Amino acid sequence: MLQFFIQDDSSGLEELAEVSEEKTLSLMELLFQGGTAGNLIIAILFVLLFIASYLYFERSFAVRAASKQDSNFMNQIKEHVASGNLEGAKLLCAQKDTPVSRITAKGISRIGSPLEDINTAIENAGKLEVYKLEKNISILATIAGAGPMIGFLGTVIGMVIAFHELSSSGGQAEMGALAEGIYTAMTTTVVGLIVGIVAYIGYNHLVVKTDKVVYQMEMTAVDFLDLLNEPA
Repeated sequence: MLQFFIQDDSSGLEELAEVSEEKTLSLMELLFQGGTAGNLIIAILFVLLFIASYLYFERSFAVRAASKQDSNFMNQIKEHVASGNLEGAKLLCAQKDTPVSRITAKGISRIGSPLEDINTAIENAGKLEVYKLEKNISILATIAGAGPMIGFLGTVIGMVIAFHELSSSGGQAEMGALAEGIYTAMTTTVVGLIVGIVAYIGYNHLVVKTDKVVYQMEMTAVDFLDLLNEPA
């Protein structure tokens, strides 16, 4: 009699283990269980996530390279300009090849012109450098806003599918029939928010780093104009 109960408990445990295994889903299976509409929106969101990641790393490396500046750069420029060695100053700027050195080179090339013209040339060169630094950053901001909206679109589509199934069955639909719409509604919202958060954080981080480079350029422009205003 005791043996019978032990065997019965063992079979129950095996059935429970089988049920547990059947309910286990991988992440990819969980994301792509929402039917055609849900899969399409998830695919779009993954494309946006890839674009956002690529733009962030590409711009991050570019801004980091632009922010590298020799602390002795302006002192060397002052020495060359004070000694009248403008070609040496231009060569030094060309060797550094950073936004700061390029706007300095533009100012050096205008030495001899009125200070107002030199200032205008430096400002125009600075605007061009800022445009280069901010290239494609606005796309990150767009993805940060569009990602959650596309996810919410998937939510609406999923709820429409679920209610359509419920309506078509006269209010007697099984949970299995509603699963596709519910999966679409939930997964697209989660993925859309993840894409938006990643793009938003990346955008703001790049803006902060770009502002630091712009500040360096402004300080260099001020130092260069002060150099030209020094008495001979």
